[in-house]
Amino acid sequence: MQVDPDKIDVIAPNLKRRYSGVSSTVFRLVPLQARKIPIATTGPVLPDDIPQFPLSKLLFLSRSGPSGHRIWHARRNIEMLAGVLLKFVLRKRLKLVFTSAAQRRRGEYSRWLIRRMDAVIAASGKAKSYLGVPATVVLHGIDAQAFAPTSDRAALRAKLGLDPDALIVGCFGRIREQKGTDLFVDAMIELLPRHPTAHGIIMGGVTRDQQAFVDGLESKIDAAGLSDRLRILPEDKGFTIAPWFQASDIYVAPQRWEGFGLTPLEAMSCGVAVVATRVGAFEDLVVSDETGFLVPPEDLAQLTAATDTLMSDATLRTSMAKAARLKVVEQHQIEQEADAITAIYRRLISEGNGASL
Repeated sequence: MQVDPDKIDVIAPNLKRRYSGVSSTVFRLVPLQARKIPIATTGPVLPDDIPQFPLSKLLFLSRSGPSGHRIWHARRNIEMLAGVLLKFVLRKRLKLVFTSAAQRRRGEYSRWLIRRMDAVIAASGKAKSYLGVPATVVLHGIDAQAFAPTSDRAALRAKLGLDPDALIVGCFGRIREQKGTDLFVDAMIELLPRHPTAHGIIMGGVTRDQQAFVDGLESKIDAAGLSDRLRILPEDKGFTIAPWFQASDIYVAPQRWEGFGLTPLEAMSCGVAVVATRVGAFEDLVVSDETGFLVPPEDLAQLTAATDTLMSDATLRTSMAKAARLKVVEQHQIEQEADAITAIYRRLISEGNGASL
């Protein structure tokens, strides 16, 4: 959906070619926010159905937006840097916003960029504690309509090339040590022989520097004789991972560390019980013993035991799946996130227009 960049008040760039959790956030928020404020994204790879303009037009933006100051909402260092250059070098009338999900002290370069922002948003209270600047906490939300239980799981599985009758345990997202993919593999190698109808599905992006890690996982799976039941699939090139959650019975988030981490929330919204480690915002999302289980990071024994409990008890899976979906619908709707962020945009635009130029 191409728009004229000179007619928008807010730019939410996605300056990364590879699809990521940040990309997912931008792609879901922008269409919702566009109902209430002129907003678009730009970047090298974008879905067709969201407001956008070509990256090549960025340097030729009019100095001001239709409402005066324009908002530049960055979520990565490269996007903060681009905003700084547009504002202080090309002299565009911008108010710079940055959203941070990281739960760690940032390097000096990142802190330098953050200090040049006009407003900072933290994705959680923990993330705010690491910023060192004033910030507003706005929790991520989910599009509960896009991420919803499917009415025909068997048909969906057939479309995805999955066994329609299997007990499917999923682990999705970038495949790397930080994400604990090796812990999932180790747990599945122990559990799959106990559950003959179960399959483990790993699917996500692999960067070049992680290929040796993935090769090692595949070798371990082959050595265990489970290559037909524990599969590492290529990244889905679509702009939503919802069908993979909808096709799953259990979702495992075995991360060693995480900034925020949307995947447990996405799984819960699709009516899937979750096993997650106590990292990122997972403790704010998963209610242990109600919507799933929380376990300590890098504790393979507890991760395996919690997953085994769900694999062994269909009644418990169903109960947790219903509770998970209800929690998302009641507490984690993306509309709440969109409205809170849009309010920050409007405040900054108003403040900017009230200031002397």
